[in-house]
Amino acid sequence: MTRSDASGGLRSLGRLRHASVRRRVREAIAEELLGTTRSLAVVLAFTAFMLAVGIAYYAPTAGSVPVPLWPLYADSAVAVALGGAALLTLAPTVRRGEGVTDAPTSRGLAHLQTLGFVWLVQFGLWPLVSLNLAFGEYVAAPDAWIYYWGVLGTHLCFVGLALLFPAFGRTTRGALALALALVVANVGLDYGAGYHPPLLYDPGPLLAGATLAIGVGSVWLASRSFRRLDDDP
Repeated sequence: MTRSDASGGLRSLGRLRHASVRRRVREAIAEELLGTTRSLAVVLAFTAFMLAVGIAYYAPTAGSVPVPLWPLYADSAVAVALGGAALLTLAPTVRRGEGVTDAPTSRGLAHLQTLGFVWLVQFGLWPLVSLNLAFGEYVAAPDAWIYYWGVLGTHLCFVGLALLFPAFGRTTRGALALALALVVANVGLDYGAGYHPPLLYDPGPLLAGATLAIGVGSVWLASRSFRRLDDDP
């Protein structure tokens, strides 16, 4: 690679600092991954697989949690369910042969897309903290390739999926406020009431604080990434 090639590559990366460039890149990737019936079906099938894995993870301990609290207890499973529901709303648009960015918008969809984004990002990043706070226990476990590397890999897919949502979704101040309120309620339930996800150790204030920070950061990222519904013509 010549020096001019390297400088050209750096200039190209530098353009990603501009929101308009990032939006075009995101929309191009979303059209590639979600813009045909076949590609959308593949993504939905993978989402369904992750949902099944999440349900299997929480099912053995769900009996000890009051049923009304299940949506906040089963963090990862709920994140994937919200994400899958948001993707399913694209199906009519894709079947008509229209672009993903032409998908209809509404206040209800904005709430679904915002909550799906926040939950996927928050609980996609959460294992990076929760598992590494007990790194030795997880990598020494008999099924470490599942309980450490498998969990990290699949949960990072949550983040990649969520980052496609702003290509077709919208948000509102109300949706962002609701997402923030649920983030705080989730942390209170998990670490105040003790209904945290199954772990190989007892979590303390460090994990609670990190979870809250990740959640608040996810809401902030949603506010920066999505266009506002009220700004649509």
